[in-house]
Order: sequence, then structure tokens, then C-alpha cells
Amino acid sequence: MAEQETGTPSTSTGAEQHEFSAEVGRLLDLVVHSLYSEREIFLRELVANAADATDKRRFEALTDGARALPDDAKIRINPDKDARLLTISDDGSGMSREELVSNLGTIARSGTRAFGKELESAKPEDKPNLIGQFGVGFYAAFMVADRVEVVSRRAGSDEAWRWVSEGKGAYTIEPATRDKAGTDITLHIKEDADEFLEPWKLQEIIRKWADHISWPVTILKDDGESPANEGTALWRKPKSELTDDQINDFYRHITHNFDTPWATLHWHAEGTIEFSALLFIPGSRPFEFGEQSRESKIRLHVRRMFITDDAMLLPAWLRFVQGVVDTEDLPLNVSREMLQSTPVLARIRKAVTGRVLNELKSRSSDADSFLTFWENFGSIIKEGIWEDAEHRTELAGLARFRSSVLSVTENSGDTPNSWTTLVDYISRMKPEQDAIYYLTGDNEEALASSPQLEGFRARGIEVLLLSEPVDSFWPDRLTSFEGKSLKSVTQGHADLEKFLVEGEAAEGEAADLEILIPALKEALGNDVSDVRGTDRLVTSAVVLAAPEHGMDLQMLKLMRRSGQKVPETAPILELNPRNDLVRELARKAAEKSAAVSELAKVLLDVARIQDGESPKDPALFAQRLTGLLAEAVKVG
Repeated sequence: MAEQETGTPSTSTGAEQHEFSAEVGRLLDLVVHSLYSEREIFLRELVANAADATDKRRFEALTDGARALPDDAKIRINPDKDARLLTISDDGSGMSREELVSNLGTIARSGTRAFGKELESAKPEDKPNLIGQFGVGFYAAFMVADRVEVVSRRAGSDEAWRWVSEGKGAYTIEPATRDKAGTDITLHIKEDADEFLEPWKLQEIIRKWADHISWPVTILKDDGESPANEGTALWRKPKSELTDDQINDFYRHITHNFDTPWATLHWHAEGTIEFSALLFIPGSRPFEFGEQSRESKIRLHVRRMFITDDAMLLPAWLRFVQGVVDTEDLPLNVSREMLQSTPVLARIRKAVTGRVLNELKSRSSDADSFLTFWENFGSIIKEGIWEDAEHRTELAGLARFRSSVLSVTENSGDTPNSWTTLVDYISRMKPEQDAIYYLTGDNEEALASSPQLEGFRARGIEVLLLSEPVDSFWPDRLTSFEGKSLKSVTQGHADLEKFLVEGEAAEGEAADLEILIPALKEALGNDVSDVRGTDRLVTSAVVLAAPEHGMDLQMLKLMRRSGQKVPETAPILELNPRNDLVRELARKAAEKSAAVSELAKVLLDVARIQDGESPKDPALFAQRLTGLLAEAVKVG
């Protein structure tokens, strides 16, 4: 949390005074003012937090009877027009002093810079989505309140604490009293927010945003408490009884997304196991998705009661899927330890994974729609090719790739026609071709123009362009697809000998490499494992290659960047014997020119740069290059 480590007691009240950082203060201001037109979502966020706290206590009570929920557990909303106060109360797990300090500072732990940037640039209709996704929902209260008080008592504890802030960069913590465990959040409503003290308005907001909260929500009116939500377990209802609006509202409720789902999976399984499921594949990639946990967060319910979202009901490569699975085949008091070992849950996991995978296969036939999904979550699916031996081939069949034939640089727009599948790639292979070639790197456009492709293009051989970090790993596990091996072009140079060059071959006399290669080896020493000629270059002078049985160059690069220890494998430097520079360098080697040594080092650094690396010694490279330019200017 971005606040001062220690609180300073206030001289007037005895409460501890804490200050937010300047950045958090600025983001509080952004939440209040940038979301002004969507003020009603404050209630959605506070009620959702109350429901989560009640779920948490119910789960904790399974192993600790002292935290048992009262029989009439509910979420209560109490508007007081005369005092201009709005209180949201729950019977949930409550918070200790430390949890108040930590949990109400979530905004500081959830990427404050990213949140501010996204909020400032988001479209108006997307802004309500952001506060849920970045975990800053509590602070939405300051859109309608000029002062917020939180009184909370942790379940199982006799102590209660009060947290108070005006949303201007500081808050206080002090001891308080509360008859039972739970939390009261009291908002001192602003002068221009009278509508949020009207019971009818509060009812309208709950029905719109939180009708599917599983706990009863009530609103205090003159004639007593009035139910505000239906709390219906939609996943238990037949599809025919649900409307699209109900489904989409429930999706937004559990995901904090503001779009519509790309796919909705709703079914009831019967047989050896019985469960109901309502799952969603989002229509857009959530903000900060890459920074989230790799674990699936599908909500597990037992007989409609929430148990946990840590049951890992789907593998990590399907973690973008969200929703609910509800079963009759587990006891309500199931422990976390039991969840990890029970065969019932293992069978549910297998069934749910198979259903989602079948849905993806079915939808992959709609190229336009599937491309939307792939651009959002394709990199996650490719993790499954790497780590899931059971489904590896199926996932590879779903994958979409750029290629040297269909790269984005050669097509206008981003359409299904600018992507390929492995099946389509194989259909275009040359008759004598028995490998699927690929090139990995950091940037798709750079890959499309890489010298590594020259020899393959000259022979009309298609190469897949893989520009995501995971692309350096999964080919090593897939190894082959439909009988065709996968081979990196940095390791597949020898294959080119069996393919004829299409069109005109490179012109010019070949350099005498018998003299040049020993000279370059001597000059470069251990910086290269070998120097050799190649026919896979057309215009470039040099290119780096990995040893035939060594690690791919991009894999080595990624491992070094991540701080991992990697084997000291020097690359192979390959020369284009028909390149003017190489021919001139061979002539100088024949003359035993001292310049060959310096030129060799410049040439190796050029090859590194072409491959997306930095020169071994950038300053020394600059000096050498400057010297060569100076000589060229003199000669000119």
C-alpha cells in the first residue's frame, strides 16, 4: 500500500492519521471526477464487496465454528434523508485494523499508473468497467460522498475499528464498537447526490447492477426492510427461461467486465457426476490481464452456496474463462485440502475442460469471430501447447499464425486472410518439404524483413513468424504436427540444399571462403562456434545461426533477459559468398590485410543487430564503425 508506514495519532481525537501518496491522491481525484456521469456504480461496487465478504465468512466458518454466519445473513442498505447518510451493512468476515489499512488501499497495489492512464483514455462507456478490474471499487464511494466511514469487526474477534476519510489524500484509524462481526460503510452524501437517498433509486440500481448477488439485499424504507434483489442462481435455470439481458448482466456482475461475452456455455451435466455450469469467454481482453495470476478463477458452488474460486476448475491455459460451476456431489463443508484430492473434482475439471475446448473447436470455423478471440487470448492458449501433453495437438490445431507469405506487412488490414493455421500451412508446402519452418523474435514487422528469411523466400518456402515470448518455448514440446516436424529457420539451413531457387539466382562470382573463413575464425575466437558459407542469404552479407542440435537463438535471448543461467553457446556466423562486402573481405584476407580483424568484429555485431540483439560492446562498435566511415569518406 502506498501510504506512510506508521500512523500519527491525531491530537484532537486520538485516532491514527495516515496519508496516501501523492499518486494515490491524484487517482482518487480521477475516480471521483472522470466517472462523474456513472455515479450510480458506487453502489454496485460496495454491494459486490459486501457479498464477497459474506462469501468469505461462510467459507471460513466451514473450518472455524467461531466465524459462523447468522441465520439471517444479508446485505442491508439504509438511507437516512434527514441526516444525509447512506449506510451499507453486511454480516461478512469483517476486517481487523491491519486489514482495513491494507484492503482500503487496494488502489495503490493494483497498478496506479496503469489505472490512471487507462481511465483518462477510456471511452465513457468503458469507464465503469475499469474500477472493478483495477480493484478500486471502494473509492467510487467518493463520487457521491464527501466523507466515508467504515466500521468493521473481524469474525472471531471482539475488536472493532473505524476507518474515516474525506478522499483527499488522508484517512484515520481508531478503535470502535460493533455488536457483531461484519462491516458498516456510511457515506455522508454530497449536496448534489440527493437521488441516492431515495429508496426507489437505490432499488433501481440494485436491480440493474446486482440482481444476481446470491445474498439477500434489503433497503430500509418507512414500512421496514424491502427485498431489493432476486438472488437467482441463473446457472440452475434452463436456457429457455433466461433472456440475453439476464445472461449479460450476470456476466458483467461476476467478471467486472462491461462488454458482452464472446461465448456463453450453459449446461447441466448428469451421470457419474452432476453439476450445472454457466461459463463465459470474454469479448475483450481485460486490462492488465497479463499481470493476473495464472490460476483459473471459476467459482465453485455446492448446492448453490459459494465455496471458493481457487479450485482450479480449468487449466491455466483457459484462465480467461470465467463463470460458475455448481455441484451436488461435494459436501458443503469441503476443505481446501479435500478439494485438491477428491476424484469428484478431478472428473468435473476434465468435463469442464473438454466442454470449453469443444466450444473453441466449434467456433474456430467462423474465421472472423475466431480471430477476435485469438487476438485476445491466443497467447494464453499457446501456453497449453507447451504444458499440456493431453491437449497439445488439439490446441495446435486451433492456433493462428502470421507467416512470411501472409504477414501483416504484406496485407492491408487485420483479417483472417492474414493469418494461417498449421493445417493450411501444410496444404501449401512444397512436395519435397517435410518440415514446418518458423522464426521467432520480438517484433512481427522485424521478423518479416529478417535476413533469416532470404533463402526461404528465394525458394518459395513459407515461414511462420512467431513474435510472442511463449513462441520460443512451445515448438520444442509440439515437435511435429500431422507428421511434419517443426524446425526453426536458425537451425534449418541445411534443408535448403534440396530446394531450387525460384526465379533468377544471385549473380556475381562467389568469394573464396577457404581463405576468409580461417581469418574470421581467428579474429572472432570464442565469440562464434563456427564460421561458414551459406546459400540461404540473397542480399545480406551475414546472418547468425544456431548449432544444429543447440538451443534456438530466441530461446537463449529470452532466458538471458529473465536472468536464467544459460549454456555458453556461441552462434554460428554464416556468410553470403556472393555479397559484395564478403567478396571484398575475402580479397583483403588473401592479401593478409590487418583490417580483416576489425572488419570481422564489425560484421559480427551487424549480424547481432539484424537478429535483434545489441553489439557485444556498443561503444566499441560505434568507434569501429565511425573509423570505417571516416576511411570511406576519405576514399570518396
